[in-house]
Amino acid sequence: MFSILIPSWNNLPYLKLCIDSIRRHSAFDHEIIVHVNDGSDGTLDWVRSEGILHTWSTGNVGVCLALNDVARLATRDWILFLNDDMFCTPGWDRAFEASLRGLGHSCAYLSAALIEPTGSANVSTADFGTGPENFDEAGLLAYTAGMKAADLDGVALQPMLISRQLWHAVGGYSIEFGPGMSSDNDFLMKLWLVGCRVFRSVGASRIYHFGCKSTGRIRRNRGGREFLMKWGISQRDFDREYIRRTASAAPGSLPNVPRAPFKSRVKRVLYALGRYPLEDLEGWEPDLPAKLTFTGPFGKQADDKADGS
Repeated sequence: MFSILIPSWNNLPYLKLCIDSIRRHSAFDHEIIVHVNDGSDGTLDWVRSEGILHTWSTGNVGVCLALNDVARLATRDWILFLNDDMFCTPGWDRAFEASLRGLGHSCAYLSAALIEPTGSANVSTADFGTGPENFDEAGLLAYTAGMKAADLDGVALQPMLISRQLWHAVGGYSIEFGPGMSSDNDFLMKLWLVGCRVFRSVGASRIYHFGCKSTGRIRRNRGGREFLMKWGISQRDFDREYIRRTASAAPGSLPNVPRAPFKSRVKRVLYALGRYPLEDLEGWEPDLPAKLTFTGPFGKQADDKADGS
């Protein structure tokens, strides 16, 4: 059914729980593909021992490069970007499948109804643990079985489900947003420009999110400024005036190319003296190429010795 892409950075207990939930609670056969950032905590050895399809970098290359690398192995028509600190509950994929059939087309961005220990906008707040060590699975499953979450339009959460065609049409994630802050917002803009107007949280697909177990360990890029410098509009204005309005706007009534309000244009002028995004990229990882691994010209690892075949 789906190619499930999971970037993971030395987060093995969460990754094991995430993949276990997919295996036990899925109605369909899915292709699981992991990008291992570093993997020195045992992640690389574990995915290999489990026979899980994967890509690998010797260090943390960030979510944008990780997703683009792992996406090249995807073979299914639909791609699901799932964080390694998420737990899928029974019926999660059947709900997505039903929603896709109802759409009748593949130009859409679907997400699940998220449950988190500490809530935020469009997320249900219910504490069933902050990690594998105190996870209350039985309590979570009882809670989700009784949930009455409706579909929400004009909402773009994660996990993200889009067609492989749409992923490649916009070129995946933009690496200038490395290690990843605001890369989701940038991806949404690219989807908008190719005509995507369905941004929906599927209420019957319920996924628990332990919450940002990797972002606290990195030097963050100033993604909001980088978004504004690239697109000329703030991500707040883009979300409020375009993504959210798809819930009620008549078809064809929203501009195909977003128009920046005056305030966004003024901010862009003020930011112009900064070295965006190069300053952030340099501050995060000045030698990114050293972390990457590439295959040889015929599919083998570049450092493999020729065997005469």
